Amino acid sequence: MHYSTLLTVLFLLSVSCGVYSGKILVFPVDGSHWINMKVLVMELYSKGHNITVIRSSDSMYIKEESPYYKFITVDVGTFDDDFFAKFVSHLLQAQQHQRSSWGKIMIGIEVFKKFSEIQEKICNMTAMIFENETLMKSLQQAKFDMVLADPAMGGGMLLAHKLGLPLVFNVRWTMLGEGHFAIAPSPLSYVPVPGAELTDKMTFIQRVTNVLSYFITYYQQAKHFGQPYKAFCQKYFGPDVDYFSILQNADIWLMRNDFTFEFPRPTMPNVVYMGGFQCKPSKPLPDDIEKFVKSSGKHGVIIMSLGSLFGDLGVDIADEIAAAFARLPQKVIWRHTGPRPSTLGNNTLLVAWMPQNDLLGHTKTKVFVAHGGTNGIQEAIYHGVPILGLPIAFDQPDNLSRMRKKGAARVLDISALDRSVFLEELKEVLYNPSYKENMQRLSRLHHDQPIKPLDRAVFWIEYVIRNGGAPHLRTQSFRMSWITYHSVDVILTLLGALLISGWLTFLLLRCLCFKLILNKKSSVNFER
Repeated sequence: MHYSTLLTVLFLLSVSCGVYSGKILVFPVDGSHWINMKVLVMELYSKGHNITVIRSSDSMYIKEESPYYKFITVDVGTFDDDFFAKFVSHLLQAQQHQRSSWGKIMIGIEVFKKFSEIQEKICNMTAMIFENETLMKSLQQAKFDMVLADPAMGGGMLLAHKLGLPLVFNVRWTMLGEGHFAIAPSPLSYVPVPGAELTDKMTFIQRVTNVLSYFITYYQQAKHFGQPYKAFCQKYFGPDVDYFSILQNADIWLMRNDFTFEFPRPTMPNVVYMGGFQCKPSKPLPDDIEKFVKSSGKHGVIIMSLGSLFGDLGVDIADEIAAAFARLPQKVIWRHTGPRPSTLGNNTLLVAWMPQNDLLGHTKTKVFVAHGGTNGIQEAIYHGVPILGLPIAFDQPDNLSRMRKKGAARVLDISALDRSVFLEELKEVLYNPSYKENMQRLSRLHHDQPIKPLDRAVFWIEYVIRNGGAPHLRTQSFRMSWITYHSVDVILTLLGALLISGWLTFLLLRCLCFKLILNKKSSVNFER
């Protein structure tokens, strides 16, 4: 009897697992974005889902061999080997020599142009997928349940539309900017435009700046990023299909932030916040790094990492930073891929790779010197480590300005960096307890939630699989014209009715007055 009961339980468990498993087609973005997507892929695989990843033949991070997913390699060169290396080198040079507002504008234009090239290449890659009849037939026959995509590049949404599949976004940025501005109401009176480095409490002048920034950014994005997708949709879907509508029609938006980082703002039913979903408790460090960390004694450790693209800041900046580190009693672990700085002190360990999450979770870590990428900031919040920021490009200045507003970070302009300035700012974060206190408060807020962000993300992905999408969570506002959305027609109609009613009332009163006057004159004449 016990044996049969056990078999029944095992059978029911296997059935329940089968119900919730699905076939998921993943269209990721390479680089640091893949680090995020891979966390979701691994978790979905552990839940029994069947994952297929589309990658380009020259992918930097997305490997062909993996126990977690099958792969489809598109044999097309999207980027040259030194595409990003040249771009990053140019950005660093521009940052060091352009301190004026005009210089920053020119840097922004350069970034827009380069990203326009990237979007064009993604459209070309997607076109090759569409025109490969064998590949498209195999994708249709595979009967995927949904597409999981990163909308920083639009290939995933285009493929989902072509295949007629439900679409889930792993998103903070779309190819047109910050995700909220594509999906949720964004009143410019208290929602700062990304890049403006403002808060939700703006003066009149700041609100003017915010509005101007919005229209300038909107124009640049439509000009540089939207055009390739507009041409693509006209060619493959016809003139009646708008790429922005395809973007807005995604079933679920898994947002890679939360309101410990984001300022309060309107949102939508199909926006699910999973900020810090990639974070996890720290694990023991490798023996050599643990020995170095323990040697710091009571002073502790500073760690520095500027992400996957900015490991080499150039000789001049690296020498200034190394000289500042050498004056501190703390030990320093610095992820640095350039030449060894000539001013490097004995207290500084250079590494090509570091276990960043595990170091941030170590009790001896005092400060995180970071470029302001979303992943690093979320890990710093998770572990409660204050930040000294060195923003270089993209969303980094805006991310760090938010942490500065929350009192958890100091931010340095890399164009004005020298050893004295760097050392002074670093000591402020090290020895002023308010930065650590504020960051630990954010950490407590982040941890104080009923379900882990990764579990929440997986639930909604499985929700889409179980229900064949989530169209009931999509707002109708996307299908309205600007006039209808803002009720301009209703307001004009009511104003018109009010004016007509007022005019008719005026005419009626005027007629009554004339009639009374005539009657009065008639009675006076009669009495005479």
